[in-house]
Parts: sequence; structure tokens; C-alpha cells
Amino acid sequence: MVILGIDPGYAITGYGVLDYRANHFTCLDYGVISTKPALPFEKRLLKIADDLTELIEKWRPSAMAVEELFFSRNTTTAIGAAQGRGVAVLSGARAGLPVYEYTPMQVKLAVSGYGRADKHQIQQMVRVLLGLPGVPKPDDAADALAVAICHAHSGNRAEALARGGYQ
Repeated sequence: MVILGIDPGYAITGYGVLDYRANHFTCLDYGVISTKPALPFEKRLLKIADDLTELIEKWRPSAMAVEELFFSRNTTTAIGAAQGRGVAVLSGARAGLPVYEYTPMQVKLAVSGYGRADKHQIQQMVRVLLGLPGVPKPDDAADALAVAICHAHSGNRAEALARGGYQ
């Protein structure tokens, strides 16, 4: 099954595409969608939507996994990131994908076995699990790959298989 993992944002949206078959991961693609601060906000959101649509058309994932947002202080940043996240979820839904959401703690637990692992530990586990020569860069891409790994390790796979969601 091909999974598109998303680390949402409006300045930078990380993405990671994995194929998971027979308990083995193949990393197909990863990177970021960056938007320029000088662009009007609605144009930034449109770029995210357009680029995600291209990724979905290219890789034909069976599911999209999106990290839920966690912000404790900066509400301005949180609102913008939430709008970027909404665009990502909408892009998946518009393409007919089942969209699954995971908290940062769920992602950490699925990738490292410890729900309070730090960023460095998660990045190293992503590298090891995917058999990559180095830690994926930038951090947003590594985070998106971690979200995709989380989905592969979750019970949602069985749910999606039962309803015919995976090929």
C-alpha cells in the first residue's frame, strides 16, 4: 500500500510517500512544499493544494495520514498552520482518499516505541526503518515520513482493507 504522510503547515508542508508491503517499507519520495511569505495568504494555501494534488496524481496513494497540530502559545501561527492542515485534508478528500489523523504522541510511539521521544530520536528511527543513508532533510519531510510510518503501523490499515480502501 502506498501512504502519503503529511506534516502540515502554511509556510512549509512536509510530505513523505511510502510503500508498505509484507512488513517492509520502501521510501518513494519525500520533501517539502514551501510558500513564499510575500504571497497573499490565499495564494499560499492554493500552492499547497496544487502541489498536493500533483503528488496524489503522481503516486496514487491508498491513504493520506496527517499529523494533528499541537500549539501551546502562538495562536497566530496555530491558526495559519491549521488552515494549511485543512487544505491538506481537503486535497486528500477531494482525491477520494481516506484521510487519517494522528497526534504527535501517536506518531512518536509508533516510530520509536516511546511517546515522548525527541525529534532526533524520531529522525534516526525514520532513517533506520526506511533504510536511508542519512536522516531525511528538512525536518518537515522527516516528520511527514514518520506520520506515514505511524499509519502503516496502526490498526487503521485493517479498517481500510475491510472497506476496500487499499489495493
